[in-house]
Amino acid sequence: MKIIQLEYFCAVSRYHSITQAAQKLYVTQPAISSAIRELEKEFSISLFTRSKNHMTLTKEGEIFYQKANELLNTIKQTSSEFYDLGRKVTPIRIGIPPLLSTIFFPEMLIAFQKEYPDIPVELIEYASIRAANLVQEDILDLALVNMNFYEIDKLNSCQILSDQIVFCVSPEHPLAKEDAVTIEMLKDEPLIMYNTDSVQNATLDSLFESIKVKPHVLMRASQLYTIQNFVKNNLGGAFLYSSLLKNMTGLIGIPIVPTINQEIGLVWKKGKYINSSVEKYISFTGKYAETIVRN
Repeated sequence: MKIIQLEYFCAVSRYHSITQAAQKLYVTQPAISSAIRELEKEFSISLFTRSKNHMTLTKEGEIFYQKANELLNTIKQTSSEFYDLGRKVTPIRIGIPPLLSTIFFPEMLIAFQKEYPDIPVELIEYASIRAANLVQEDILDLALVNMNFYEIDKLNSCQILSDQIVFCVSPEHPLAKEDAVTIEMLKDEPLIMYNTDSVQNATLDSLFESIKVKPHVLMRASQLYTIQNFVKNNLGGAFLYSSLLKNMTGLIGIPIVPTINQEIGLVWKKGKYINSSVEKYISFTGKYAETIVRN
């Protein structure tokens, strides 16, 4: 039994597919199939029930998965502890959604590196839900997320700020002079929405569903620059955090009634060993959040 075989097996268990597991791990499908066959042969066990494009764990496979997952977590935790013992500083892996990072993350990172210049940070762009899932899977150490999703209680968290979503349009838009808008008023408006795995999108989809309306989505985008250009050219309206508008010209932010409040914060996995670098970043985030509130 090899560690890599357990990693491949656990990936297939999570995604129920050799194809998806191979894509996530950036390896070939035959490599994963071979690893699973070797495990089944070594332990004289059938791990999966195979059907078209779907892999389901057998009863024995479920027990094997629990034990394998525990073993891999122990190995990762022990590796982190060894790094600490050897004083080797590994980069802190942080997931950052494109829109949220625009609000304040550059300033936050600069402040952290000024206080801890010897701790490297690796930033990776993911929307909030995906970033939170990667924290659960130990692929990321931390993630900056919109905290308004139902699985937030599965993670440790530190709130940084609270913001509101506003409806943004160009000055030429028919709604530009409105003091406020409701979701009902936007049912026929062309919309530029954020990408599909964002918490913001899930919140808005729920609001449209509550009035039994399917929104007119012109485009879904992940880059603020693209969203801004579409709105500035009066191709449609977009839902953005109000904090973004201070650095954006040519857009008008209209309050939404009732108000859509969103909490932004940092999350990390529960029950996981936290190395000294990550612990310092979490502590720093708490202090940084206090300065935002005071200002």
